[in-house]
Amino acid sequence: MAVEEHSQDIGSIILHHVSNSDVLVQLPPLFGLDISITKHVLMLWLAGAVVTAGFLLGSRRYRTQENPVPSGFSNFLEFIVDFVHNQIVIPHIGPAHARSWSPLILTFFTLIVTANLLGLVPLFDLIPGGGTATANLNVTASLAAITFFAIIVAGSRVHGVFGHWRNMAPPGIAWPVLFILIPIELLSMFVRPFALTMRLAANMTAGHIAMLAILAPIFLMANAWIGLGSVALNVGISFLEIIVSLVQAYVFSLLSAVFIGAAINPQH
Repeated sequence: MAVEEHSQDIGSIILHHVSNSDVLVQLPPLFGLDISITKHVLMLWLAGAVVTAGFLLGSRRYRTQENPVPSGFSNFLEFIVDFVHNQIVIPHIGPAHARSWSPLILTFFTLIVTANLLGLVPLFDLIPGGGTATANLNVTASLAAITFFAIIVAGSRVHGVFGHWRNMAPPGIAWPVLFILIPIELLSMFVRPFALTMRLAANMTAGHIAMLAILAPIFLMANAWIGLGSVALNVGISFLEIIVSLVQAYVFSLLSAVFIGAAINPQH
């Protein structure tokens, strides 16, 4: 009976940790939408504040000096900007349009990395508002929606509105094939943001569920050796989660750049 009660408690703890049920400030609905401030909203604001403060601090030397020499945090920030610009944006969007789309891809990368890593800090689980914002489907869906509209804007800016939609069908294809090709292309437009949404949210949620599930035997078995094993295994998973946090930010940014580049360079 005690084991069953512990199982129910652990299940509720897991659901509480990965859900967005903690309402910190209840606000009236806006046009039928619940705009209350939840734990994930607070964590997303915190991630945005950290990213904004980081860039303001790291770019201060560039804004105040004529020929700045980067050092310390500025050097680290320059490495990130250079990596996103040269390793993600230029190869997949192209050098001609890299300066236009690097800010968006850089924002994706830094915001997602920061939100992912903040979700791994145990301190935020001890205070109201703790959690991983990027484990929330609303957050990842919003980021994916930005990519969705960025694809349309990128293609329309280069090829015109009509030209962007016409690029769905490569020239020279027999017209009967269009009845199959066009629905597939239209479906792929929505599959791309859906894939971005689910990939990021699922990976960040799965890691936290795994860590909580590994700690569960401590309370179920009440065995010191099992507890030591669970803690040791969780330490290893924590390091793995750090890698996953970086990889998922890179993958989201990379796929966004690939999709935008495909709209700009449909011939490729």
